[in-house]
Amino acid sequence: MEIYQFKKEMGKKVTQFSSDFILTRIALTQKANIGCMHLEENGVIGFHQAVVPQLLLIVNGGGFVRGESNEFVKVQSGEAVFWEKDEWHETKTDTGLTAIVIQSEKLDISSLMSLQK
Repeated sequence: MEIYQFKKEMGKKVTQFSSDFILTRIALTQKANIGCMHLEENGVIGFHQAVVPQLLLIVNGGGFVRGESNEFVKVQSGEAVFWEKDEWHETKTDTGLTAIVIQSEKLDISSLMSLQK
């Protein structure tokens, strides 16, 4: 057994696309890139296009996300957001947010979770 850390202190600050968050890498496989995003109060993952399909799993805190429209939707711990390849998107928080991000060309979540209505 081996124990690893993905604490905020282990990550690197990201400022690309006017972002302000810490990214801790978790795993990189031939098919997926997995990381942990740590957003402090007033943190943001800036508006940009998804290079591949992307799943954002909110594990702590809450904030707001948007796709290509300017309308932000509130999200909180226990919810996940999926963006298709090439979809413009942004995430922001007033109070802080921690999320696991999974990015993969082969990402298919249709059988894994129920869609929130």
